[in-house]
Amino acid sequence: MDLRPPGLRGRLRRPRRWITAAASVVVLAGAGTWTAVADDDAPPVHQADRVMAVNGVRMDTSYFTPDTAGRHPAVLLGHGFGGSKNDVREQAEALARDGYAVLTWSARGFGKSTGKVGLNGPKAEVADVEKLIDWLAEQPTVQLDKKGDPRVGMAGGSYGGAIALLTAGHDARVDAIAPAITYWNLSDALFPNGVFKKLWAGIFVNTGGGCDKFEPQLCEMYQRVAESGTPDAAAEKMLEERSPSAVGGSIKVPTLLIQGQTDSLFPLDQADAAEKAIKANGAPVDVDWIAGGHDGGDMETSRVQSRVRSWFDRYLKDEKTTDTGPAFRVTRTGGVDSTDGAAQLRGASDDTYPGLESGRKPIALTGREQEFVNPAGANPPAVSALPGLGGSGLSQLSSLGVGVSLDFPGQFARFDSKPVTDDLRITGAPTATVHVKSTTDDAVLFAKVYDVSPNGTRQVLPSQLVSPVRVEGAKSGKDVTITLPAIDHKIDTGHRLRLVLASTDLGYASPAAPATYTVSLKGDLEVPTAPGVSTAAAPLPSWVWWLPLAGAVLALLLLLTGRRRTAMPAPDPELAEVPLQITDLSKKYAGGDRYSVRDLSFRVEKGQVLGLLGPNGAGKTTSLRMLMGLIKPDGGEIRVFGHAIRPGAPVLSRVGSFVEGAGFLPHLSGRENLELYWQATGRPAEDSHLDEALEIAGLGDALARAVRTYSQGMRQRLAIAQAMLGLPDLLILDEPTNGLDPPQIREMREVMIRYAAAGRTVIVSSHLLAEVEQTCTHLVVMDRGRLVQAGPVAEIIGSGDTLLVGTASPVEEPIVEKVAALPGIVSALRTDEGILIRLGSDGSAERLVAELVRLEVPVQSVGPHRRLEDAFLTLIGGAA
Repeated sequence: MDLRPPGLRGRLRRPRRWITAAASVVVLAGAGTWTAVADDDAPPVHQADRVMAVNGVRMDTSYFTPDTAGRHPAVLLGHGFGGSKNDVREQAEALARDGYAVLTWSARGFGKSTGKVGLNGPKAEVADVEKLIDWLAEQPTVQLDKKGDPRVGMAGGSYGGAIALLTAGHDARVDAIAPAITYWNLSDALFPNGVFKKLWAGIFVNTGGGCDKFEPQLCEMYQRVAESGTPDAAAEKMLEERSPSAVGGSIKVPTLLIQGQTDSLFPLDQADAAEKAIKANGAPVDVDWIAGGHDGGDMETSRVQSRVRSWFDRYLKDEKTTDTGPAFRVTRTGGVDSTDGAAQLRGASDDTYPGLESGRKPIALTGREQEFVNPAGANPPAVSALPGLGGSGLSQLSSLGVGVSLDFPGQFARFDSKPVTDDLRITGAPTATVHVKSTTDDAVLFAKVYDVSPNGTRQVLPSQLVSPVRVEGAKSGKDVTITLPAIDHKIDTGHRLRLVLASTDLGYASPAAPATYTVSLKGDLEVPTAPGVSTAAAPLPSWVWWLPLAGAVLALLLLLTGRRRTAMPAPDPELAEVPLQITDLSKKYAGGDRYSVRDLSFRVEKGQVLGLLGPNGAGKTTSLRMLMGLIKPDGGEIRVFGHAIRPGAPVLSRVGSFVEGAGFLPHLSGRENLELYWQATGRPAEDSHLDEALEIAGLGDALARAVRTYSQGMRQRLAIAQAMLGLPDLLILDEPTNGLDPPQIREMREVMIRYAAAGRTVIVSSHLLAEVEQTCTHLVVMDRGRLVQAGPVAEIIGSGDTLLVGTASPVEEPIVEKVAALPGIVSALRTDEGILIRLGSDGSAERLVAELVRLEVPVQSVGPHRRLEDAFLTLIGGAA
């Protein structure tokens, strides 16, 4: 089940009489109709569809029951905003097979249900659900705690999660709930710190069918706030009355809170507030931060539904021994699945929920007092998230380590930390105190913390989240403590933290009147580290256990078949000196709805260091795995030195490879692992060049220690050394610098260059674009499984439309602003070397130089300036 609103997310037989005993609910249609639903081997589930008259509206419902006699605990399953009961059918069937009586319904104004949308109003949607509980209490298939009181739980995502919380606060008959990616205080969610979240609010209204589909007072409120751009007290009160926080003191049932990390609509602080309130009532509360959310990402549907079932098994079925999971769990991305190239998700957990402030660590920031503007009409706005785009949102590129946020020069202040000396994991909400002064009474700022690469060429906004804050009485100056968005993000050694305060953001309403803001630091950036949260150890690779048995079986098969081999295509003599030729390569995984690789063709020559680039899902890892003979293509051909690649092809002995996730025997030392690996190839020990590989690894005395004691970076270096054993003619490295510190990254760069200089060939897939630019001679850029461009690095980067103007002395900011305002200039940014200027379609270098002379800019040089990152983002569709 997709928990987002969709916005995010049988024929009837066996007639049978149904008698409704609940006087408050009248069955208008569908009485006596059943459908038997079953998978091939799963037990059947009975489904009854009914339209009921509830509180003056018609409710379209479906009732799912197991194919077993007796009474069962019940579950009410709500849907996301803009959806209907059909969105949760599969989950309802699964719960029914697990022994629950499940009732789904389309909320007012959605699906086939009538009525106006009331945003889960107490006298509307909440009252409707209370009548549905009345109906459940009269069913002979539902377990009762007492007359009129069914054993019932509630679950759902987004809108459906909120109704679960609200009903638990209004109706004491609810026994357990599992709300997902939802809100605690809708006013705080849509008006955070007094700033109107205009894009999400607009999406909300449009997903609901337009303003006239809502209750009149809600429509009038939205139009009023959308026009003024500022929420008023009446609007805040109206949304608070429809929020679970209004009845927080009455929610006293076991609660599983599932919240999304990539969610600019309902961020993690909504679940944090819910946990604190419900925990204070004495109820059990567990918190689970999933990898997805309203902005996209992995919704972890299977795992989440399994945990919800366990939660209900424990608290509805009274199965006391059921493991419901840790009190706190957060999903972290780590590595790539070697079977399909998908990002691996690993859970970190704690026995207690740490909140958003645990283990605070001060990070010193530097930066002078800075002045910037809020432009007239708040245009152009900075860009962080793109609400409503789901899996296409910017959070997807952020997870790749690609900086895609946009801040306009002259419209923000920034403060930087020193490079961190050790890996730093931020888990929670950082805070910072600044002094704000404005030329107007009110100032609106958008605060964000960037992860900045060592050379400063890339900055990543974790989960694309930003904190808006309205500062009232700013004309005379005011100290403000800002709480940044709650995140779970690792800052690698050598990276810096950057606090940015911007005057605009695409997703929010900023003041239309122009203003000048002045901001200065008043203290350190405080980051929570949640020291009690530990990441589960990576499981031992499965081959550790099945390799010995598989080897024995393989040897027996070879003996019985007389070593018969599959016929291989004849070598192509014209390609005998060509390390790699790929022609029309295609691959579609079973069950997938699109090709991972489609009609891919390119060629690699001797001595090249080829960079394989592309966003997540571009097909890079799938291509590499086909190249290594690990999976078979559906079409096309791969030839290495003229030989066609098949699993076990002899020419693969000339290929060395490292794909993230390499496994080692944990009880053996690093040296023993490499020696054992080489012995398994059956080649002479003197051909291994073991000492040279170990020198490259740079593990020193650690080579004698068991691999289970190694850090991630040490395992990475050992895996790279393993790939280089035998000094293969073609070396394939997938993300070779993951886990390495800056000096080790530089060393790895030199190793690849030296390796290719000896006439060998290196193919490297990496997300570190600056490293690729310095290391590689050629590039292949992929997107959505297809080739976008291939060729020499210099050719792909080209001159572009960006010029670097070198100056004899630093240029003051007012001059830079004047340059930015010149005709034909898109932007101007002050750098250490001078000014970085982007030309528009009507701009020219000649006219620019003339204008710079007129402005008395001390020009020393003018030349093209375009980074690989610029070219890459252009090739894959800009900042998409």
